[in-house]
Amino acid sequence: MKRATLWLGLGLLLFSSCSHSSETQLQYSDFVNPFIGTGGHGHTFPGAVVPHGMIQPSPDTRIYEWDACSGYHYSDNSINGFSHTHLSGTGCGDYGDILLMPTVGEQDYRYLGPDSQQTAYASPFSHNNETATPGYYSVMLDRYQVKAELTATERAAMHRYHFPESQEAGFIVDLDYSLQGQENLDMKLNPLSDTEIAGWKRTRGWADNQCVGFYMKFSKPFTCHIVDTVIDITRNGKPYKLEQKKALLQFATTQNEEVLVKVGISAVDMDGARRNVETEIPHWDFDSVALQAKNKWNDYLGTIEVGTDNETQKQIFYTALYHTAIHPSLFSDADGRYRGLDQMIHQTKPGKEIYTVYSLWDTFRALHPLLTITQPELNDKLIMSLMEKYHEGGILPMWELAGNYTATMIGYHAVPVIVDAYMKGFNKIDGRELLEACVRSSVYDTTDIIASSRMVNALVPISKYYKNEIGYIPHEKENESVAKGLEYAYNDWCISMLAKAVGDTTTYEKYKTLSQAYTNYYDPNTKFMRGKKLNGKWNTPFNPYASNHRNDDYCEGTAWQWTWFVPHDIDGLIDLMGGQEQFVDRLDSLFVADSKIEGDLVSSDISGLIGQYAHGNEPSHHIAHLYNYVNQSWKTQQIIDTILFNQYFADPNGLSGNEDCGQMSAWYVLNAMGFYQVCPGSPIYSVGRPIFDKVTINLSNGKKFEIVANNNSRTNKYIQSIRLDNILLESPFFMHSDIMKGARIVVDMGNNPVKP
Repeated sequence: MKRATLWLGLGLLLFSSCSHSSETQLQYSDFVNPFIGTGGHGHTFPGAVVPHGMIQPSPDTRIYEWDACSGYHYSDNSINGFSHTHLSGTGCGDYGDILLMPTVGEQDYRYLGPDSQQTAYASPFSHNNETATPGYYSVMLDRYQVKAELTATERAAMHRYHFPESQEAGFIVDLDYSLQGQENLDMKLNPLSDTEIAGWKRTRGWADNQCVGFYMKFSKPFTCHIVDTVIDITRNGKPYKLEQKKALLQFATTQNEEVLVKVGISAVDMDGARRNVETEIPHWDFDSVALQAKNKWNDYLGTIEVGTDNETQKQIFYTALYHTAIHPSLFSDADGRYRGLDQMIHQTKPGKEIYTVYSLWDTFRALHPLLTITQPELNDKLIMSLMEKYHEGGILPMWELAGNYTATMIGYHAVPVIVDAYMKGFNKIDGRELLEACVRSSVYDTTDIIASSRMVNALVPISKYYKNEIGYIPHEKENESVAKGLEYAYNDWCISMLAKAVGDTTTYEKYKTLSQAYTNYYDPNTKFMRGKKLNGKWNTPFNPYASNHRNDDYCEGTAWQWTWFVPHDIDGLIDLMGGQEQFVDRLDSLFVADSKIEGDLVSSDISGLIGQYAHGNEPSHHIAHLYNYVNQSWKTQQIIDTILFNQYFADPNGLSGNEDCGQMSAWYVLNAMGFYQVCPGSPIYSVGRPIFDKVTINLSNGKKFEIVANNNSRTNKYIQSIRLDNILLESPFFMHSDIMKGARIVVDMGNNPVKP
């Protein structure tokens, strides 16, 4: 992996230079480096945000292509402006709404063409003059010699700009700007006074119908000119009418004059955006907002205390924990109103806030399990929000964005998120109501779903019919048949566990049987999970190294990676492969196989390769722990050590794949502490390789869960013994209830593996 070798020194310099905090005491936020993941293909952003906040003011450095998913890439050297909605670590792009850019001199807003990554008013900048800490961002815009500072509350942003002396200072408010060239369906821009402007826009991009209103309040009066023009352009080889909708604000400034801006957004209306500002930032004190944001991050990050003298590992850990708190994002306004999946305006109550940006294919694996430990009350809200979406739209979402179904990715992974929480004590909604919603996701029924026909067909693909009727998905009937079939089997197992818990024996037996469908994809001759035709014959030709992105039997992976996705029945998979010895041989081969990937359109998501194990994408994330199930725990410890120290770094290219809304970082947080949940829905944790001498999780019930690693070092990566509350464990597993009661785990480390 290519890395920025000078980054550590620069990052620490930036952390110490943030001028908005007068505190000198070391805090958890001091270890967070928001630039981690902004290079490579991490797709994170460095801007200001509070934990799970609605608004994310952040610089945009590019507009199009895969590495513009968050709007920012560390390799760039110009800034288009500061928009207020951003996605963290996704593989698809959207948002980039309501861009604000300070200017000095003539305001150039020419359209530079469909391939330009810059706006006409973009400014060069240097990373030497850029700072990011939790809840705060600052940069010098070289073109205008304006210093920009950003901070945020949950629903509002505050900007502070330091202008040079000029008779032609001002701002451009760009309403038609967005990331990835979204189609603007409706735009309104309304100056309200000489210090206020509001607007509304509706776009079609990844989200079919994204609505966002905004309200801006300036500390300095301005004159305003509205640009409202339509120009003829060519986009993707076709003629297209581009509507430009911008506000050009102008005023005179003295040397180093500060101009403040308060910005609110709302998916409901402009009035909601205004109330969000007035409720959360009723003053003009930028420093107090920034300090408040920092304190919120310290409270969030302080849930976990790690004991180590290694400053770099602290930086990686707390930045990872920071990244787990960006999404899902708050979606309901300060007055409780929000836009539902039915596109109607609903009202919720305090304590039942609605959230958006559910990357469930990714986050069911580690992010939500982490939240059940560190933020169970928040996770409860996220589940209640999912259930509201079920009632509004008719089915649980697969990947929800801005009050829209997107039907992105595969499986129905709202189910394991719900079931895992229920098995750990979630009781805010009756279990039978949860079961009804989960079952609805598993059946082939396209009725009563409030979405376009295209979206309905993606939410309820024909694969659900075949998996229920004949026990597997024929290769020629559905793309990604093997990956879908394996994930459906796991999802159906989760449903069976929920049915059993609520006493529904009939549903339990039905879904227990469906959960065994994974056996239909295993070919004992090749020893891989592979595609099967409707006539029962294997799909040929077969190449376990082959990848044809989103157009083969797998999803963002190969047969090598997907063969192991049976988290709910590892004993069954062991038997399927011929027993423990054969299972271990196959597992060993995964990590030493040639790392080649073959095909005309290889999936870029297959990254972070160790042999054919691909840590940069989620299907592999549980695999290293499988050795614990076959008495080869030392191999789990060895591989986890390799991943932790060779796939995560304290620099912009510090992630081996997309951050994916917190999943990549949640994996790190859990495994760095020393454990991982292989099968969400079963509240059992597998012990790996703790890298810290001591970890303390401050639980919301007032208790503490501690993990102590004696004789711990880089060379001493093997566990010699494990004690839970001074009782020697015979296997490397413990229960969620052990955590929540405030247990203490002590592991003795050594440099020699303990073999059976």
